[in-house]
Amino acid sequence: MKIFSWNVNGIRAVAKKGFLEWIQIEGPDILCLQETKAQEEQLDETLLNIPGYKAYFNSAEKKGYSGTAIYTKITPDSVWYGLPEDRFNNEGRTINMDFGDFVLMNIYFPNGKQRDERLQFKMDFYEAFQEYATGLVKKGKNLVVCGDYNTAHHEIDLKNPQSNKKTSGFLPEERAWMDRFEASGFVDTYRSLNPETVKYSWWSYMFKARENNAGWRIDYFFVNQEFMEQVLEAEIHTEVMGSDHCPISITIK
Repeated sequence: MKIFSWNVNGIRAVAKKGFLEWIQIEGPDILCLQETKAQEEQLDETLLNIPGYKAYFNSAEKKGYSGTAIYTKITPDSVWYGLPEDRFNNEGRTINMDFGDFVLMNIYFPNGKQRDERLQFKMDFYEAFQEYATGLVKKGKNLVVCGDYNTAHHEIDLKNPQSNKKTSGFLPEERAWMDRFEASGFVDTYRSLNPETVKYSWWSYMFKARENNAGWRIDYFFVNQEFMEQVLEAEIHTEVMGSDHCPISITIK
């Protein structure tokens, strides 16, 4: 089974840049999207009903902002949206699915760059998510958590670590949360399987960043430690264009 995650930076925008053709060629079993920036009623049939897939959307209350989606060939046992704390649920950031062998969480974690209040919201979201995720594992669930985490964890995960140490996305407190998340029993699948590989998943639109590969690895698949043995591959698909992020994927038994 191959699961993809992609921050598309607008599903209607990426649809004009070969998105549907890419799905036909790649054929993911499950495709998780972040930053869809659309309500369902704003989407046409080509995006609502991709042949072979059932689509699920969680849109932000604010139009043209945030939002997540999942396209799946495999019917989940159950689907639910958001985190237990309501204040984190009006921006369409989380879709959860139980596939029996594992629970999949597709999350667009907040960006903390705009102002101090948003950085605090991001940190609060991290803590609420971690409490919920560890609770699911304690109940005996295996967990696959994919999405745009909006933080590069280690210096290997961005091109210019020294000049970004005071930038949200690489702040000490954000990186410390990722340390705590790992310590609570979760594994960064890509780094576990590719410990020395330098690859990025996001590039600024400015300064020819993608052309110069001046990027950040901020998109991840994390799984609980017990489930890691089921993960065969973890990849970053830098060749796929259409967004300021590229897709990432894992292959599981």
